Amino acid sequence: MKLKEKLSSLTDKKVGLLATNYYNLETLHGVLGAAQQTGDSIILQLTQSSIDYMGLDSAVALGREGLKQFGVEGWIHLDHGSSVELAQRCLDAGFDSVMIDGSELSFEENVKLTQEVVKRAAFYGAHVEAELGFVAKLGQSHAHSGFTQPHEARQFVEETGVDALAISIGTAHGFYKEEPKLQIDLLQAIVAEVQDATFVLHGSSGVPESQLRAAIQNGICKVNLATEIKNIFMKTLQDILTQNEEIDLRKVFPKATNAVTELVKGKLDIVNNR
Repeated sequence: MKLKEKLSSLTDKKVGLLATNYYNLETLHGVLGAAQQTGDSIILQLTQSSIDYMGLDSAVALGREGLKQFGVEGWIHLDHGSSVELAQRCLDAGFDSVMIDGSELSFEENVKLTQEVVKRAAFYGAHVEAELGFVAKLGQSHAHSGFTQPHEARQFVEETGVDALAISIGTAHGFYKEEPKLQIDLLQAIVAEVQDATFVLHGSSGVPESQLRAAIQNGICKVNLATEIKNIFMKTLQDILTQNEEIDLRKVFPKATNAVTELVKGKLDIVNNR
């Protein structure tokens, strides 16, 4: 199934689709092990940093082979693409979906950038995600002034033809210093205003379960998860390595991979309303 169709059908059912970043074989297998056990579909995401680390062709091949090996329905997605050139490379490499993030540009520049990627993606039959509003990244303040406005969201989707829109309703990338408070009333207003796109929540790591469930019940479909995956993998490794002198990574890494699996299983239960 095409990703746009999947997201649309799940939105109608008030169910979410988890989108998880992967960074190496172990984190990929941790994520896919969870989806295999729960029987859920999943989006596998790569950022430019992960692409640079693994190599574009290697990263895509790893994801494709993993989906096949674990028997999981899934899609490969570029997360936070910063340029048309990167989006084009990913489209050429066979990505199912690309995100172009012009959220720190002016509204007009964001529209123009997104229009170009939408035009290019159409040739491949690929899905496109964009971002409107300010979702703070690591090191930036969580400014409330950047919330997505409903009328701007409608105009943006109409002018770009984008398939999915990441919106700012109170989340941020990375861990939170204090508990976030999602603006569900704002989400409802955006959903009422915009008819032709599905909605994406970035920065779900650390968002309380009740708020994630409320967001999905009120229109969010794609839910991104990255920071918690990196954190639990590395924290588990650190704990293991301080307790023994094992040098065989094939014995050490599986424990961290299993920790990722347990984390993602819990997130899958939330987004699938179980």
